[in-house]
Amino acid sequence: MKGALADRQLSFLALTNVAVLLAAVLLTGSGFIDLYNLQSMASQVPELGLLALGVMLAMLSGNGGIDLSGIALANLSGVVAYLVLRDTVSADDAPLVFTWSFAGIALAVGLAGGVLNGILVSHAGLTPIIATLGTQLFFTGIAVALTNGSAQTLGYVEPLDDFGNTPVLGVPQCFALFILIALLLGIVLRFSGFGIRLRLLGSNPKAAHYAGIPRRRMLFLTYTACGVLASVAGIVIAARTSSVKWDYGSSYVLIAILIAVMAGVRPEGGYGRVICVILSATALQMLSSLFNFMDISNFFRDFAWGVLLLLFLAASQIDLRAWIAPRH
Repeated sequence: MKGALADRQLSFLALTNVAVLLAAVLLTGSGFIDLYNLQSMASQVPELGLLALGVMLAMLSGNGGIDLSGIALANLSGVVAYLVLRDTVSADDAPLVFTWSFAGIALAVGLAGGVLNGILVSHAGLTPIIATLGTQLFFTGIAVALTNGSAQTLGYVEPLDDFGNTPVLGVPQCFALFILIALLLGIVLRFSGFGIRLRLLGSNPKAAHYAGIPRRRMLFLTYTACGVLASVAGIVIAARTSSVKWDYGSSYVLIAILIAVMAGVRPEGGYGRVICVILSATALQMLSSLFNFMDISNFFRDFAWGVLLLLFLAASQIDLRAWIAPRH
């Protein structure tokens, strides 16, 4: 019974994925499970999934941890990388150099943004939601100033476009990278000293203090990692859309939090499973694609995400074991 209760979130999310898939087939026909549509959905999962992994890390650290700046930093990473390379590296003459340079610069921007968040939360002592809300506006403001508020078109850069849109052995390359990053993160959180200390810090800060866990350093590293994950999402976005802009994914903050909460990540800290985040992200992506197939308005979609988030936040406060456990 205890084992079943421990894995109920995983089982619930697996069943949710199956239920959404079956409902989509019943409502829209077999076209929904066409190989092209499945690949299209898979290529859209990474950008949200990576942001959700960042939210999960911040939540694990406890103390009301959250990162609201993810999509803003992702967009800024892409904008800065493109503007730096636009007049220095020719995408037509050296597409591979352009692609790797783009990725390197974007990662550097994400690292810098993560370091800023980490300093504000760990050393300045700001509440995470306030700190990352402030940096969200800061990152967005820089991106707007650099682009004058307009989208920047990368054009066709073959290696970058292939990464975002071309499957290898039937699997989109960006989705494969997302799964690899998620796997590595899962191993780190479960088996490394960092992961064990982060969980203890989130679940019992007092015990973590007496155990000698360096709280400031842990928070700094956690939010820095969130920034790097955001920049990888920015690379994926640029590769998929062949453009960068400051306001891409305006509702992604809400959706990333929803994915994390649906995955069973505790907002108060200390618990979260990477596999559940992956399943949560795939379920929401299939639901979003179903809305597209049914021509449902984006306004209703945002409303649906908000309702789902409120429902799962409420459900996270209910202990099902009190109802399932045998009464004496």
